[in-house]
Amino acid sequence: MALVGANGSGKSTLLLMLAGLLSPTSGAVVRSEGVEAAFVAQQHGHHDWMPLPVDEVLRMGCYRRRGLLGRITRGDREEVARVGERLEVVDLMGRSFGELSGGQRQRVLVAQALIGAPGLLLLDEPITGLDLPSQETILRIIDEEVARGAAVVFSTHHLEEAKRADRVMLLAGCVIADGVAADVLRPEYLELAFGGRLLKVGAEALLVDDHGHGHGDDHHHDDVGHRHLHQPEHAAEHSHTDPEAPDAHP
Repeated sequence: MALVGANGSGKSTLLLMLAGLLSPTSGAVVRSEGVEAAFVAQQHGHHDWMPLPVDEVLRMGCYRRRGLLGRITRGDREEVARVGERLEVVDLMGRSFGELSGGQRQRVLVAQALIGAPGLLLLDEPITGLDLPSQETILRIIDEEVARGAAVVFSTHHLEEAKRADRVMLLAGCVIADGVAADVLRPEYLELAFGGRLLKVGAEALLVDDHGHGHGDDHHHDDVGHRHLHQPEHAAEHSHTDPEAPDAHP
């Protein structure tokens, strides 16, 4: 599932609630019992300070099941090696995480999230600003995790990226539309969601790129940390919200 919207639309807030890191101001977020969630936040330089080697950052993914003081087993180390190979970071194992490029760091963080094969993978703009090889690697991993049976929810404001998803939710501080990409990414809905950032070229709707924001700098989590994500009356008759989906009513 892709969460689409401009900066401040509520994408990160919704992901934080699905991860259990933020409580909704009303209603509830319900996850099936036994489903483990892993969340990869936007980085944008937030981990520059981290002095740990890459292999230790990956082993931190084992803490969800071992705890901070739990012993790392041979099986854990083998799993770390497997996810490292999948994200193509094995050759980085001995390097300091803080010295890596943005694309390398993001691949390490996604690899860390895959430890334990979580049933719910939450990614906040996972390929924004990355080099092309890192983008392709992470998009491949998303496809592989979906094929494995995991639910993957990622945020983006890139329409081509969103079209890869089985389901798209368009946000603008509320739910504008929710359904398959062809029904949601329509000019009239995009105009509501992006306003002046939307350019129309013939029959095509193009977005003016507005990525590169960092939540850690302003502590706003897309600036809607306590805003209700209600579906507005002007969009209700056109939306495709699934009333059974727990993330449709944060």
